[in-house]
Amino acid sequence: MEDANEDPTIFTAHSLPSDPRLLATVTNTYLGTRVYHDTLHVSGVYNGAGGDTHRAVLPSPLNVQLEVPAGMGEQLTETFALDTSTGSFLHTLEGPSFRASQCIYAHRTLPHVLAFSVSITRLCEGSEPITVLLQSPFSPKSPDLDLHLGPDFQGARYLYGHTLTPEQPGGPKQEVHMLWTPAPPALTLEEGGKDGTWDFLTVVGSSQAEAQACLTEALQLQARGALYRTHTEAWTQLWAGCGLDVEGPLSLRQALRGSLYYLLSALPQPGAPGYICHGLSPGGLSNGSREECYWGHVFWDQDLWMFPLILILHPEAARAILEYRVRTLGGALGNAQYLGYEGAKFAWESAGSGLEVCPEDIYGVQEIHINGAVVLAFELYYHATQDLRLFREAGGWDVVSAVAEFWCSRVEWNPKEEKYHLRGVMPPDEYHKEVNNSVYTNVLAQNSLHFAADLAQDLGLPVPNQWLEVADKIKVPFDWEQNFHPEFDGYKPEHVCGGLDGAEGPSAGSGPSGQEFHQHGRALQGVDRECRWVRRCELPDRHGRLPAGRTLWVHRVQGNKLNFSFSEDCVTVEVTAQEGPWAPPLEAELWPSQALLPLLPGNKVSFPCSAGRIQKSAP
Repeated sequence: MEDANEDPTIFTAHSLPSDPRLLATVTNTYLGTRVYHDTLHVSGVYNGAGGDTHRAVLPSPLNVQLEVPAGMGEQLTETFALDTSTGSFLHTLEGPSFRASQCIYAHRTLPHVLAFSVSITRLCEGSEPITVLLQSPFSPKSPDLDLHLGPDFQGARYLYGHTLTPEQPGGPKQEVHMLWTPAPPALTLEEGGKDGTWDFLTVVGSSQAEAQACLTEALQLQARGALYRTHTEAWTQLWAGCGLDVEGPLSLRQALRGSLYYLLSALPQPGAPGYICHGLSPGGLSNGSREECYWGHVFWDQDLWMFPLILILHPEAARAILEYRVRTLGGALGNAQYLGYEGAKFAWESAGSGLEVCPEDIYGVQEIHINGAVVLAFELYYHATQDLRLFREAGGWDVVSAVAEFWCSRVEWNPKEEKYHLRGVMPPDEYHKEVNNSVYTNVLAQNSLHFAADLAQDLGLPVPNQWLEVADKIKVPFDWEQNFHPEFDGYKPEHVCGGLDGAEGPSAGSGPSGQEFHQHGRALQGVDRECRWVRRCELPDRHGRLPAGRTLWVHRVQGNKLNFSFSEDCVTVEVTAQEGPWAPPLEAELWPSQALLPLLPGNKVSFPCSAGRIQKSAP
């Protein structure tokens, strides 16, 4: 959608996109749909076996379009808007005498609830009735679910059933129970009325009792006039604690805001009890039907690209994401055993069980770098939170140690080079397969093994000698003549990029590459390219440094709220608030000088542009 003003938080247009895949989405932690689409999805509910596993399609009662009767005689202005500040999609029809609007949202604090409301407001003197039409093609059918209509409950219709085909042979079929208040074909503001509002609810649960309880709670809020208010207040609270913004072109601010909105939409409200994460798919919960947006599968995108930002902004959600990997460890152990190795091999495409569900075998077999991404997420979490309970009591150690065992069983000793090799892999560059010693894969394996050894010591557990031997002797390809790390053994790039200083690299022009830029002019070009790519790629480019002249606000770093300001040659960091006495004092460590600068609440600290990190102050 194109934005008609300078506010990056609201995306407006006067017509809907012709491609339905580009329709705005409304999502929370449990339910997701695209506006004016006949499908909604439920988190963790998949249909189909093996490589056919995909998000199950549930018919959506929210697919209702607001229209006015033909021949009303008024010229109407039509506006569509996605308001990221309130997590709402708004459709407005306005003429000289009235305004009709529809608001669609996935409730922020009631994750089992989707809702829309219709409002009619009289704008001038008059007493005649005003009627609007509600077009709904709803049909209680699904290609993925055996559905049946049941008895009404508190004025809501009832639809229930189960998936047709489990992910694993002999596995359970998942139940779905939906209650919804059906929309009538028309709504009328009666003669003399100034305004009127009508609410329509959709509630989904895993049992009839759960669906009924959630509907009852939503109806109680609705009766108090608080249903939408509690939703918007929760979004306001979330943005206050998880906001990011930059000073710069509107397109950059929109790209950042929109990306963060869709990411936060999938996460729980901080402090929400009982959140179970079923994994984050690149296409989001609003997508994932068969042959759509990776079929709702979970990739390395979750652990490598989404997780670091979630960890900074929302540590509770970060822990829940790791718990998904713990719950699917059994499938990962089965994947490794199937391939003839020890330990755990996490699925390249994962759904409910953790078993490999990639439709094409080659990716599941060869893209073993997924293991390193999973462990890296656990490592980042540990460094950021020092939460040993996750590893000691909640299965985190089982994941880390099982991945270490996999690497040790997967490597092969090369006596000539006196190095361990990883042969027959596919690097992140999927244009190459069956390569040996992918530098990216091998470095991640090395990192996994070092972290496993360090964590074992922190837990008071013995460290297997093989872990450190493989870590120290695994081959990391390097071309000493051309001074760069080749992508894998025998790699012959068309042009060489030396580490992070080579800004584009061999894949330039073909997709996001995620380098750090050290030259201001090239950084600006990179951001411009990123803004173009974000419109047609699943994920934006990543840069280690913002261009000069931009300002970034980051909230919630270990309970501290910080502002970062970047100028041409200077960085300024300010701790603006601490959320409680438990929030630790922070310091900035600069590289390569390793200078330590205390970050005290209310004080600004400035230093020349430098690489570095924010960390807890040493005791």
